[in-house]
Amino acid sequence: MKYLSKPMIRPVLAALIALGLHGCMPTSQDAERNKQEGARFLGENRQKPGIATTVSGLQYEVMKAGNGASPKATDTVTVNYRGSLLTGAEFDSGEGISFALNQVIPGWTEGLQLMKEGAKYKFYIPADLAYGETGAGRVIPPNATLIFEVDLVKVGPP
Repeated sequence: MKYLSKPMIRPVLAALIALGLHGCMPTSQDAERNKQEGARFLGENRQKPGIATTVSGLQYEVMKAGNGASPKATDTVTVNYRGSLLTGAEFDSGEGISFALNQVIPGWTEGLQLMKEGAKYKFYIPADLAYGETGAGRVIPPNATLIFEVDLVKVGPP
């Protein structure tokens, strides 16, 4: 058996990687299925007691009311959060994370402005207020509806 020569290794590896990654990439059928599942979930969820829906379609549940300041889109916030897909699979979490509110997905920008310091909300974010048709790498598929539990710890100036 003859081994690959050094000049052939890179192209062969690149082809194998490309073929392997292609098999893991979501298809347009996956995106459509995610969109339909998200719409079905949000339609059922909006009927549950305690769920509020904004004009944009963002759904939220007040788990604990706060009594501090409410952020503006230009403020910096500090939060604890947990993000998951409709399947329940957690894709991200953090404690004491600070960021400018206008630098995140629209569902967060809108939702956190509803909160006051000390509050804990659960957000149900439709794909068009999250990562949309592109998703986010291999972690968040295209057209995924996202669920976040968020504690608003602090509101700071921009």
